[in-house]
Order: sequence, then C-alpha cells, then structure tokens
Amino acid sequence: MNPYLRIARIDHWFKNIFMIPGVVLGAMLADTLPNDLFWRLLLGVFSVCLIASANYTINEWLDRSFDRFHPIKKARAAVQEKMNPTLVYLQWAVLAAAGLGLSLAIGTEFLVMNVILLIMGVLYNVPPIRTKDLKYLDVLSESINNPLRFLLGWYIIAPAAIPPSSVLISYWMGGAFLMGVKRYAEYRHIANPELAGQYRRSFRYYTEESLLLSSLLYAFISAVLLGVFLVRYKVEFLLSIPLFSILFVWYLHISMQANSASQAPEKLYREKGFMAFIVLLSVVTMGLFFVEIPWLAWVLNPNHS
Repeated sequence: MNPYLRIARIDHWFKNIFMIPGVVLGAMLADTLPNDLFWRLLLGVFSVCLIASANYTINEWLDRSFDRFHPIKKARAAVQEKMNPTLVYLQWAVLAAAGLGLSLAIGTEFLVMNVILLIMGVLYNVPPIRTKDLKYLDVLSESINNPLRFLLGWYIIAPAAIPPSSVLISYWMGGAFLMGVKRYAEYRHIANPELAGQYRRSFRYYTEESLLLSSLLYAFISAVLLGVFLVRYKVEFLLSIPLFSILFVWYLHISMQANSASQAPEKLYREKGFMAFIVLLSVVTMGLFFVEIPWLAWVLNPNHS
C-alpha cells in the first residue's frame, strides 16, 4: 500500500464506533429525529474519519524516530519508507480541511467538536506541548477523544440538546481505562524499562504498578458515574452494571496475556469470547430500555414505607 495512505490508518476508522452510544442515546432522549438523518449520519461519520486520519498522519510522522524502538511499530511506513515531509503535512491539511468542510453540513455544534478533536491531535503529538510524553496526561489527553466522539454522534441526532455530564465524564474515564491498559500491555510487552522509555517518553516515569493502579482508578470513576447516569435516567439500567464490571475485568485480563490484543485494539476481533460478550452487553442494555421493573424502583426509593 502507498505509504501516505498507510499513515492515514484507514483501517483504524472503525474506532469511530465510539460515536454510536452518542447517536443511540441522542435518539432515545431527543423529542424528534432529523428528517435527513441518513445523510447526516453518512456525512458526519465520514467527516470524523477524515479528522481521525489527519491526526493519525501527524502522529505517525512525528513518532517515527520513537517507533523504531518498538518491536511492532518499527514496521510502520513512516519508519521504513522515505517520505516527503511536505507531502505529509499537505496530506494532514487536506484531510483536516475536508473533514471540517463536511462538518459544516451537519451544524455548528458538530463542527466545533471536530475542531476540538483536531486540536487535541495537535496537542497530543506536536512539540513543545506534546502531551503524549507526559505521565498520566498522555492517557487523559488521548482518551478525551472518547467523549468528543460521543458528542459528535449526539450532535448528529440532537444538535439543540446537551448530553448529561455524568455520561460524558464516565465515557472519558472509560476511555482512560482502555488507554491505560493499552500502555500497561505495551510496557509489559517491551519488558525493558530503558527501551520502553526510548519508544515512549512517558514510560520513563511509569512503572507496571503505576500503570495498573491508575487504570483501576479510571475504571472505578467511570463505573461510579455510569451508575449515576443509569439510575437517574432509567433505574432498570442498573441491572447492566455487573456486565459492565465484567467487561472492565475481562479487558484487563486480556492485557496481561503475551502479545496482548489490547496493545492494538484493532486486533480485538481475535478475542471472539470478548467480542461476543460486548454484543451480549449491547443487547441487554438496549433491552432494558424497553423493560419496566416497578419493584426495583420501589426497593431503591428511600422514602417507601
């Protein structure tokens, strides 16, 4: 494949599935749905994919001197191929402009979220700020793309409404858990603190213990705020909490395996049991939306006699 296409990571567009909860929740809570919903979804998702590819382009280019120390990423195009810097930055600009241009067709709120998504890519990758080199901030600044994608999905459906803050922060911390566990799996896989620090500067300040404990903290915060949201908007959703807990633990278990798929989430499809569980969780959560359990509300009501 052409190296310029490779650094755009089109095969990573699937990560924009994190927009789906925003779309679904927006549809559930909105009074009416847009008449042109299909086209809004099509243009909206494609615009986010273009912005993501712009961020991937700058990421791979600026990381090329570090990726050569990684046992897997050293095979990336920016490391192996001789590429023209002018064409790389031109590709970034074209992808960004195209993504923002399509955003205009969706609405102002959607455009603003895509602008922020693009800015976060710059802050994460470009010196002198380059948050990916800073302990803890690397995880928190990268995972904020999760609530941004949620908002992008939401604003396709309900541009005039604002989603609950509890679900946004929960989504952010859930993303931080996924990113923290990914860092943990990478650190374990490299198995050499000095080499790990050459590949990723933030690894100079991490240990396996700090990566694991911080990931558990993110998971705890996410679970608590998810519970707040679920109980507030539909008490029956509370029954899905055990399944979400299993999801966190299972993903952590995957990260502890040799050559863990959590190092490269695009390979999670190989974990067939885990993927089947995600489908089950989705079906159960959607099903609970249509279920009424009066006694559950009664049990949780502190004022009942």
